[in-house]
Parts: sequence; structure tokens; C-alpha cells
Amino acid sequence: MSKLFFKGRIETRKNHVKSGYNVNRYIKAGSADAPITVTVACEARKTEIEAITQEQAIIANIVVDATREENTVELDTLLNRPTTATAEKTPSRNEPCLCGSGQKYKKCCA
Repeated sequence: MSKLFFKGRIETRKNHVKSGYNVNRYIKAGSADAPITVTVACEARKTEIEAITQEQAIIANIVVDATREENTVELDTLLNRPTTATAEKTPSRNEPCLCGSGQKYKKCCA
């Protein structure tokens, strides 16, 4: 049953809708509300990360700790977002063929 046909108390429905995975989608990682945490080993690497975050307008907490392993996973995921894949449109049966023969697609290359 969809939420449009809910016949119970509204307060109960709102509590149900608020629970689940990633309910605060309006809060983006790397913003002031949710800064990312990056751990680096030296000050030189820290300046590199600061330059990258300023260029990309990302807010990050950079921790310099030589005893811990470098952790830039959150920064890498923000910088390497996947792009949308678009497929090339195939012609319909009655459109001219793509090979340039002048025939309809259904009689030439289909």
C-alpha cells in the first residue's frame, strides 16, 4: 500500500518515513554540515590536500598523523563521481539508414 492511501495517524506515518538509509539527503558530504575527514602522514601532503579542497570547494578536516596510514577515501569518492552513461539512439524501422544508402533502416541494415 502506498503512502498516498495511508489511513492511519499522520504522526505514525511521518516517523516511518524518516527512518531508513540516508534520510538526510539534503546534507551533502564535504559541506559545512558534514565535512569529510582526511588523514595524511606529513605537512607537505596536507598542503596538497588543502589546495585540492579549496579548488573543488570541499570542506575537510585534515589530520596529520605519521603513525596512522593515509586515508583519503572520502576525498577520492567526491572527486571521482561516476558519470551518467548515455547510449546511442538506434533508428526506428522507417527512418533512413545510418550507412547512407538512402534506403529505410528496415530494408538495409536491420
